[in-house]
Amino acid sequence: MTKSAEREVSDWWQTSIIEMAPGKIRYCGYPVEELIGNISFSQMIWLLLRGELPNRAQAKLLDTALMSAVDHGPQAPSIAIARMAATCGVGLNNAIASAVNVLGDVHGGAGEQAMELFYRIKRRIAHTDSFETAAAAELDTVLESESRFVPGYGHRFHPVDPRAPRLLELVDQTADRCLIDAEFADIARAVEKSLAQRKGKLIPLNIDGATAVIYASLGFAPPLARGLFCLSRSVGILAHAWEQTQQGGRNKGPLPRTMNWSYTGELQRGLD
Repeated sequence: MTKSAEREVSDWWQTSIIEMAPGKIRYCGYPVEELIGNISFSQMIWLLLRGELPNRAQAKLLDTALMSAVDHGPQAPSIAIARMAATCGVGLNNAIASAVNVLGDVHGGAGEQAMELFYRIKRRIAHTDSFETAAAAELDTVLESESRFVPGYGHRFHPVDPRAPRLLELVDQTADRCLIDAEFADIARAVEKSLAQRKGKLIPLNIDGATAVIYASLGFAPPLARGLFCLSRSVGILAHAWEQTQQGGRNKGPLPRTMNWSYTGELQRGLD
């Protein structure tokens, strides 16, 4: 093979993530044998996504965000799908893949959307708007949109999502030690305040909004919020798929056999 052909082959894929040869594995320049036992899984996630290792405060916040969203029970479509898939005789990888594949714009995308909202508000603030003015202006755009859904706020089950206040508290503590910028926490609170003024009641930050604050404070791009959520929720998905595998059951659908769905078609009729 000519030198030019070898170069064409080696350049077919280009990556700064991993270097590998017989007896050698390096991630972003770090030999794997040095990383093993010295950095955590969440630190490894940061390294591969950002190319550098996080400091201790950054690693702790990332780890906290990841662990806080691992599961929300079988009422969550992704978890229900994992359990149903497990009763169909498939392996754990199939159950996990089936579940992760439904983490889209509606179920799993709110964190990314909240980050996009927070970043838009940040850009407005840079043009001399106050937090409150910038939040209100962006909220106008969201509420006038077709969905009229403010990502990262409110919850179907929890009057106050128990995860969000604790996450925001940890963000505040980290910001107080000057280890991260508190701006995104302030932006999130400004949105909450403006939303309450419009609706006449508190619609508090939820888990998606709180993790969006963390990911934005850590400098991640909005699309990575969804990817990080998939990593986080995969833990719960795996746990439920494994539990269902141990419990057994065959072809369990979304309803018990004794219950039926609502039929809205024609009444019984014949061909005549």
